[in-house]
Amino acid sequence: MQETIRQMRNHKKIKDVTNVLKSFEELMPAYNKALPVIQKEDNGVTPRFFLRALAELEDFVNELWELGNEYRKNSMSKNNAKSLATLRQKLKKALKEFEVDLQKFRDTADLEDEEPEQTKAETESESEDEEIEVAAVKEPKAKVKPAKLEDEDSESDYWPSESDSEDSISSEEDETKYINIREKFLKKNTQEEEERKKREKKEKKDKEKEKKRLKQQEEAHEELEGQGDWEVVRGGVPMPIKPKMFDKNAEITVESVLKKLNEIVSARGKKGTNKAEMVDMLQELLEIAEANNLGPGVSVKVRLSLVAAIFDYSTKVSDAMKVEHWDKLLVTVDQLIKMLDKHDDITLNEQITEENEQFGSSPYKIRGCILTVVERLDAEFIKILKDLDCHSNEYVIRLSDENRVIKLIDEVTSYVEKQHEKSADICRAYILKMDHIYYKIDMKALDENTKEPTSLNTMDRLCKFICGKDNTDRLRQRAVLYQIYHLSLHNRWFAARNLMLMSHLQETIQHSDPPTQILYNRTMVQLGMCAFRYGSIKDAHNALLDIQSGGRAKELLAQGLLMTRQMDRTQEQEKLEKQRQVPFHMQINLELLECVYLVSAMLIEIPYMAAHESDARRRMISKSFHHQLKMSERQAVIGPPESMREHVVAAAKAMRNGNWEACRNYLINDKMNTKVWSLFKQGDVRPTLVRKIQEETMRTYLFTFSKVYDSFSVQRLSQMFQLELRDVHSIVSKMIIREELMASLDEPTQSVVMHRTEPSRLQSYSLQLADRLLSLVENNERIPEIKQGGRIPMQQGYRDRPYQRREDGKGGAWPGRGDRERTRRGVYAE
Repeated sequence: MQETIRQMRNHKKIKDVTNVLKSFEELMPAYNKALPVIQKEDNGVTPRFFLRALAELEDFVNELWELGNEYRKNSMSKNNAKSLATLRQKLKKALKEFEVDLQKFRDTADLEDEEPEQTKAETESESEDEEIEVAAVKEPKAKVKPAKLEDEDSESDYWPSESDSEDSISSEEDETKYINIREKFLKKNTQEEEERKKREKKEKKDKEKEKKRLKQQEEAHEELEGQGDWEVVRGGVPMPIKPKMFDKNAEITVESVLKKLNEIVSARGKKGTNKAEMVDMLQELLEIAEANNLGPGVSVKVRLSLVAAIFDYSTKVSDAMKVEHWDKLLVTVDQLIKMLDKHDDITLNEQITEENEQFGSSPYKIRGCILTVVERLDAEFIKILKDLDCHSNEYVIRLSDENRVIKLIDEVTSYVEKQHEKSADICRAYILKMDHIYYKIDMKALDENTKEPTSLNTMDRLCKFICGKDNTDRLRQRAVLYQIYHLSLHNRWFAARNLMLMSHLQETIQHSDPPTQILYNRTMVQLGMCAFRYGSIKDAHNALLDIQSGGRAKELLAQGLLMTRQMDRTQEQEKLEKQRQVPFHMQINLELLECVYLVSAMLIEIPYMAAHESDARRRMISKSFHHQLKMSERQAVIGPPESMREHVVAAAKAMRNGNWEACRNYLINDKMNTKVWSLFKQGDVRPTLVRKIQEETMRTYLFTFSKVYDSFSVQRLSQMFQLELRDVHSIVSKMIIREELMASLDEPTQSVVMHRTEPSRLQSYSLQLADRLLSLVENNERIPEIKQGGRIPMQQGYRDRPYQRREDGKGGAWPGRGDRERTRRGVYAE
């Protein structure tokens, strides 16, 4: 970095803006690359030499830019002028990140401090080289002689006088300044000498102006010495002087503080307003108001303006707030809520107009809404988490601030309830609270017999209040979805399912806003996984089908964008979708979701395929599962499974063959336990899964071999699949009742007797052939009807008319149009 800065300074000396731009473009990536080392060794403090380089570069660019367009057109090349505009834009964008550090640097340090030793040595060597070059070019001054008279001998001009001899002696002494004798007699560049003199003259004038300005400043400082301390800015661009709040002997009252507050706030949103200075001024005004005991009304009003000024730090809606601003915001909002909670005589409402505000005496009336402040604070917290790298320590540190945010929401909720606000405001506070509870697992709530208060009780109370008091559909829909999600997360399958069916959300969700639709998708996924844990495989498959069928689960759950679909959306749409994404700690594991869906599809699809093996009209239940099977069958060599999908496909093949133990081993092993099954925090799902594998494998076995065997022994089936006799009896009975299996149970022999009503494979193929031949015959019969009804016969020309030969064989004639008509009527004769 120091080498790049040295090169950039050299380029600035000769005003080579193009190379200055290149050096700046190399400097910023070098700083970003060295940022982890700076954070580790210097505690994140920006190095002084880097700030010095930025400040010098900013002064250099401003100086060239202030010279105007005429200078850039006439004195600068086209490339340098273009590079200057580009450098100015990039530098302005880069300095936003170091605005505070540069402000401190300019206030506290001189830009012309001692440089690093290496840079200093290099600059000294360069200055020495320049002095040598100047000495080499420097021309000795020639003494001007008076003009000779015309009658004097012209030859006398060629002979030196005494004064000339003295000059020659001095010139001989000056000869030592030249490097060699050749440079002495070379033609001198008088233009460079004139420019050097002009620069020296200009520098002298600038120094005189600077001395004059400092003198005037000292005189003004002496005059205003009694009004407070003045800060002298040394070096760099002079900063605007911070205005004083009040005079030393001025009386500080409520009216004067409010007047000063309006002056400060009136600069909000205007171009050129220093936001950091505004926050400092509001902080100072708050300290003055509290020091003079002007009452809680003034303190609350100033704090509300201070919070709004901190929010203004973010210039764009999508930009996240910086860490130091976020910490200051948390502290300020916390102080504001505690002051409102402490003083019951303060009324804070948006309905109060500015004319009706009262700050001097109790009861205080202030225009504002603390609930809106907390809502925006919560939105800023989510943006900060989205902007960070989810795998970094910084994300974990910022995530720890969630406890402080939840505490603020609880305090606002209690304040709104105590103030007996409108039910709409209480619903807004409750929905904020539910937003931070619904996705978290309460280990106490997993025990259904517990009598301690849990998060389920809190969510139920909040949801019932919102559904009963809210007048907007959006908050009611979100509250119900939060409740269903939380119930599903704690294995309350029947309560979650019944609430989803009674709310009829699946019928109206397409009319909701995108965030609510994303919440609905997340809730359906959590409901499907709850059904899988409970053992209801069909319900789990139906709940997850819409999310997994299109291969867009990542987008539908707002957990990222698919790279293959980026060409289908505009840049604005992509920005909106990124803003809607869910923070990392709230996301659902997509591999777990896919595994649950594929296993559910396998347990449904494999028995169905075995039962309808020879059925031509067999429907496809899961397209994605069939796609995985086809991809596996296309492989020439099939090795041992490695990924989660390969394990599920191998288990499906084992189930198709009736081998339940191999199916279990493919799905439940150390690798799958680590990847998938250990991610269920609600309990161990593997015993339920093994039981379902045994049952569905036995059903597949009966469907597959019912055409081969005349009967099956119940005892033998119990031993093969390690099921109890009553369980085998129950499964076979259900298959017979549903007419899935044409058989009957023989109680004395404990066997399943097949009825042989199902056609064999040859018979099924014959029936299929007969159906296809029948359809072919029907299509052939329709062809003449189509031709007669669909085509108009073309009018015949002379070439198409039949030649009428006479009966005696003596020639004939081509019938005309009238003859053809008579022929059709049967009246044509010779």
